[in-house]
Amino acid sequence: MNETQQTEENLNPLYISKCQFDRAVMQFDELKRGLLEFLTTPKRIIEVHFPIEMDDGSVRMFKGIRVLHNQVLGPGKGGVRYHPEVTVDEVIALATWMTWKCALVDIPFGGAKGAVICDAKLLSTAELRRISRRYVSELDDMIGPYIDIPAPDMYTDQHTMAWFYDTYDKLHPGENNRPAVTGKPIDLGGSFGRTEATGRGCLYVTERYITVADNLPFDSLKGTTVAIQGAGEVGSVVARLFKEQGASIIAISDSQGSIYNDNDNGLNLEQAFEFKQEHGTVVGLPDTRTITNEELLELECDILIPAALGRQIHQGNAGNVKAKLVVEAANGPLTPAADAILQENGVIVIPDILANVGGVTVSYFEWVQNIENQQWELEEVNVKLKMKMQHAVDKVIAQLHRLNEQQENPDKEQTQNVCGKPDLRTAAVFLAIDKLANVTMERGIWP
Repeated sequence: MNETQQTEENLNPLYISKCQFDRAVMQFDELKRGLLEFLTTPKRIIEVHFPIEMDDGSVRMFKGIRVLHNQVLGPGKGGVRYHPEVTVDEVIALATWMTWKCALVDIPFGGAKGAVICDAKLLSTAELRRISRRYVSELDDMIGPYIDIPAPDMYTDQHTMAWFYDTYDKLHPGENNRPAVTGKPIDLGGSFGRTEATGRGCLYVTERYITVADNLPFDSLKGTTVAIQGAGEVGSVVARLFKEQGASIIAISDSQGSIYNDNDNGLNLEQAFEFKQEHGTVVGLPDTRTITNEELLELECDILIPAALGRQIHQGNAGNVKAKLVVEAANGPLTPAADAILQENGVIVIPDILANVGGVTVSYFEWVQNIENQQWELEEVNVKLKMKMQHAVDKVIAQLHRLNEQQENPDKEQTQNVCGKPDLRTAAVFLAIDKLANVTMERGIWP
């Protein structure tokens, strides 16, 4: 596909989420008039601008964003990312996907997301702390344990959440404020297993799918070859956990490039991560071949796991994907055009709202523990997480079978011609929309 054709695809994440929503909605026989607009429109979008004194004494302005998408199921829930290229549309899309995730796995939260437009890699710890505290103080009563609950995301972590919590606690003295933020350090009420929850959830979802599905040439991870785009908090955890289950990790990447080794054992992950810690990148690790991040996506492998940024697989490269199974550990790594191409080529895609929902699930566990002033052991957290993930996979597979049966009905012929044969993403979004619509009508439109 030439460059002109590639540029014709709309890569706006908000447009992508809308396409996914529209495709799922077409599978419904009927939805109450006006409900669709309610389910796609954010409840509120907050933009704040604030000055920060930098380490050199200068002052810089920063922009913060917080989107609360929906509160039908409960308070908003979603991470805060620090990135120089984040946009309001992207935050809205991420909040929308979070709404679907919570509905899909039966968590009593609505979707939310936040961001500060900055390059965290170029800021000192002291500067990041001042930005974090000011961002929370600007939001003030617009967040809280029963309103909207922040969590870590890209380039934020448990240390960032400790600053969030401390700031919120100072602004709301005399209350149990631990449930106001999740992803905190253990000493501040964080949950065991939260740091690796997204990666572990991805493992449980993948294992469950390949065990119960009958459309893959393997029924366990043992002996499979896996390529992972991303070596951050999610990608590194996914790599280690998949390898523990017998998979061979043949490639992994970071922002500077990818390394590849297709021998029987794949990459030596411990060496790779030690090298990254020392050199700031995995590129250059001895006894590996350096390739581009784009080439990693097109490797011969059983499982491809995009665990980095969004829109990585699109109409320009989807036809070159050779994996049998794509597992979306990142948010929105595939475009609608890529979905269609991969489906036509027989590549199975486990969508992000199912594959990476482990993070918000354990955030929910942390919220519950904080409210009850409890601390669950790691084993209990992981057992509960595994049950949630397996149940979600089973629901999506069952829904996909139902949608496929409906497609065989002649009355559904027009729908099939318009939106194609249903896939796992359509089934997952359908379940989320169905629950949200039902709960909305059960609650009633107030006043």
